[in-house]
Amino acid sequence: MDVYNLVSFAGIFVLIAFAWLFSADKKNMNWRVIIWGIVLQILIGLFIFVVPAGSKLFLVVNDVVVKVLDSASAGAKFVFGPLAIPPGAESETGEKSLGFILAFQAFPTIIFFSALIAILYYLRIMPLVIRAFAYVFTKLMRISGAESLVTASNIFVGIESALTVKPYLARMTPSELCTILTAGMATVSSNVLALYVFSLEPQFPKIAGHLVSASLLSAPAALVMSKIIFPEAQTPVTLGVNVRAFYEKDNSLFEAIINGANAGVKMIFGIVALLIAVLGLVALVDIFVSALGTWVFGLENQLSLKAIFGYIFYPVTIILGVPVSDASEISKIIGERIIVTEVVAYKDLATALETNLLQHPQRSAVITTYALCGFTHLASMAIFVGGVCALAPDRTRNIAVSALRALLAATLACLMTACVAGTFFTQDKASILFGD
Repeated sequence: MDVYNLVSFAGIFVLIAFAWLFSADKKNMNWRVIIWGIVLQILIGLFIFVVPAGSKLFLVVNDVVVKVLDSASAGAKFVFGPLAIPPGAESETGEKSLGFILAFQAFPTIIFFSALIAILYYLRIMPLVIRAFAYVFTKLMRISGAESLVTASNIFVGIESALTVKPYLARMTPSELCTILTAGMATVSSNVLALYVFSLEPQFPKIAGHLVSASLLSAPAALVMSKIIFPEAQTPVTLGVNVRAFYEKDNSLFEAIINGANAGVKMIFGIVALLIAVLGLVALVDIFVSALGTWVFGLENQLSLKAIFGYIFYPVTIILGVPVSDASEISKIIGERIIVTEVVAYKDLATALETNLLQHPQRSAVITTYALCGFTHLASMAIFVGGVCALAPDRTRNIAVSALRALLAATLACLMTACVAGTFFTQDKASILFGD
């Protein structure tokens, strides 16, 4: 271990202290949630990064995800031909890749994974796995069974996780509602996870394994940050009670596949619309920001939203344990995520690795990967708030009030996860955990 590992470890507690500063009730801290949340993250981090068996399991998970992705691309190659061939690869007929094309290579995997998750739900495998995680959170942290279930569900699925507790939403406390939003934004769904793998795998071969472990680590982190920023002031109906997930089972396996694939298509259109709208608006705002920087500060073509958020997140990046030589570049990538989404941020990380902008690429890339692994941006906040409000329209006021607090809690949860990764990532295991 070196000084950067110690900085990352200290960063865990700095972020917790920062969350406390914004707490709605600084005197009402649930220390059981905080302590067990940190312990669970440390144990998961130790198992993945330090224990030999954990590192081997990490590699197995990475290889399994990559092979599943290869299967996912089979349909895309049949439909789109050379457009769907990943960079550096060839088809069975000898056709070469035309380069990375997001729409034809990454997006189709969302349809495949949505269908796969639907199959796992139909076979009752996914509900059992989610209940196991929820049981651990409920018993160790003594929180409500409903928020435990949603948090566990968010490890695997996205906004639809709120459906698992639909019968309880109307009776949830404001703190529970904040936790639901936080858990949704602090984690990523498995179908979108494939999108990030396609963006980074050429430069970061073991990215798939890290994204899976980041999803696991972010769940307890979300509970910690949510309960610090919005402590529980009431007694939840399902406190300490294990609840069953509510979901509508499909009538047949083929119906599950069809519904899952259709859900994936809807998600793709949502992501495409979001990227087009947000990136266009950001480009427009950058024109005014750049002009303002030129006229007022004499910074010709140097000021942009990315640069501004880079300055804001620079101290945070140092706290995460990113080497100082890389902090300036990484802070821009982490900072821009809150505006342009994690999809763009991951692509920029891939570009930074490809163009050798980082002096410590392995450590910086691993920490950044964990920090970005979540839907913590303004657009997703609107999506999650809208989705939960649609399920519980009578609680719209409570949900809306919790929105910004949940976004802050989710952002801090992702950063806390990055600190855990930075604590245990060492150079002697870089070839195993990063790839050659």
